[in-house]
Amino acid sequence: MQGMLTIIVPVYNELDLLPAVAPQIIEYCLPRGWLVIFVDDGSRDGSGKYLDSLANSSTVSVLRHKVNRGYGGAIKTGILNVSTPYCVTIDADGQHNLLDIEKVFGYAMEKDADMVVGNRGLQGDASAYRAFGKRLIRVFTRLLMPLPIQDLNSGFKLYRADLAKRYQRVCPNAMSFSDVITLVFINQGNLVLEHPITINPRQAGKSTINTYTAFETVLEIMNIILMFNPLRIFLPIAVFCILAGLGWGSFILLVVGRGVSVGAMLAIVTGLIFFVLGLLANQVSAMRMEALND
Repeated sequence: MQGMLTIIVPVYNELDLLPAVAPQIIEYCLPRGWLVIFVDDGSRDGSGKYLDSLANSSTVSVLRHKVNRGYGGAIKTGILNVSTPYCVTIDADGQHNLLDIEKVFGYAMEKDADMVVGNRGLQGDASAYRAFGKRLIRVFTRLLMPLPIQDLNSGFKLYRADLAKRYQRVCPNAMSFSDVITLVFINQGNLVLEHPITINPRQAGKSTINTYTAFETVLEIMNIILMFNPLRIFLPIAVFCILAGLGWGSFILLVVGRGVSVGAMLAIVTGLIFFVLGLLANQVSAMRMEALND
């Protein structure tokens, strides 16, 4: 498995942890012939300067953003600079167990998977509030599309690099990148699997994930569904409006005896508009998918 894998580590203001975490990553990867890419996402605490001291032209690369682009933006930069067939993303806070990389990589080779998501189980839930939020996002996503995995927003992921490079262009720069790129792989018919991983306690700093992040993730998921299968959203709305209009109109006409209801006609016309919009969106989606697969 030498020369087959690159480890991508997005970094933003992690100077308190990097002196302990970064050398461990390098020491673990280099004997196995794996490359390491650190992406400094516009850190203001000196993280970039520290990483520069670790850079090695052949095995350890440090890429830097002048301004903060977001978690997804950092990973996208890392993916675009991968030269190996596979890449793995892990966090810079030391929470991911390095031993899991080899396990997940071996599992991907065994199953010929295009993506393997590190499933944290209940370990990744820092609070009941976050656990509840993650469950809501998972339930919401399953209502709109098939979802064969549990830990949708895990930051520990293994990608087939050529696919990740192709799909990253439709993914956001924000924290929701992890969720969205997984959905893209699934929607494109790639083999996406899960493998259990262990999580270490965070030694310093605090997570930047909050309620706004969850709201942003839901919006991005809706955006992806609209891009891949817009009828999944438009068609239920159209059917609901038409059935509601027919039901209300029948009640007014047959029971009350007041003729055709304006409200019923409005609901039916609204449903037909949504249906036509869905058909148009489906055509646009087909063209975008062609471009994505070029």
